[in-house]
Amino acid sequence: MLANLQRGKRYLTLERQDEGREGDWYIQVWFCDNNTYRLEYRDGVPAEHFQTQTVSQDKVLQALLGWVADKSDWSAGFMWNNIGHMFASPAPEDDESKPTS
Repeated sequence: MLANLQRGKRYLTLERQDEGREGDWYIQVWFCDNNTYRLEYRDGVPAEHFQTQTVSQDKVLQALLGWVADKSDWSAGFMWNNIGHMFASPAPEDDESKPTS
């Protein structure tokens, strides 16, 4: 499936659905227009959402297989950026600051 990704058009997502884990647990990969792979994973909550990029399909494959097997070192060999802020809910507005009619 990874080898058949088309540049910029498709992505692959693997999701973990364990009854004992709340939240969203997944890893996903896009094959970008610039011939790089964008790899992301989330560990339950938006604050634990990370992203990296690589040109190596083999490194992506090994990461995907390691994640599926729940190996502790599956994410080694990448420089991960936390992008959780992109998925955080906006802060609720203070009702007292709203004008009343």
